[in-house]
Amino acid sequence: MSGADDEHLARLLRQAVAGDEKAYGDFLREAALVIRGWARRWTAGGGVDAEDIVQEALLAVHVKRHTWRDDAPVVPWLHAITRHKFVDAVRRQARRPTVGIDEIEETLASAETEKLRDWEIGRALEGLAPGQRSVVNAISIDGCSVAETAKRLDMNETAVRVALHRGLAAIARRFGRN
Repeated sequence: MSGADDEHLARLLRQAVAGDEKAYGDFLREAALVIRGWARRWTAGGGVDAEDIVQEALLAVHVKRHTWRDDAPVVPWLHAITRHKFVDAVRRQARRPTVGIDEIEETLASAETEKLRDWEIGRALEGLAPGQRSVVNAISIDGCSVAETAKRLDMNETAVRVALHRGLAAIARRFGRN
């Protein structure tokens, strides 16, 4: 990234800190592009999702924007935040061991014993908010992808992921599985 690009981002961030919402939106969009490039390079071939890094870094930028010195370059500040979020994600991933399906396939229940009756599915979904119910139904019951569900429900993919996570967590709490 050139010095001119850094100065452009710095100007946008200065305006944002001063209260210019449009400049802040522009800053976040442009910063996301820079952060996404780093995240994709760092996560290539790994078990960490680059978009998770981008979202966490942008959230940290939002929360910590007051720590940026307005006479300092923005790109190194963004890089440091993003690197820390990447390291956090790698640490979290290392704490979650993965087991290949081949190693446990014989212990899995057969497909027929896994089928839920319609009333059990209805019972699980009835306590959800309408938006969560639509997302959980589309993904978990109908087998749609996040992208298909987002298009089908006129939502962005992040909102679909959040609704799915919250819906499944609510179902788990309802049936005593935290």
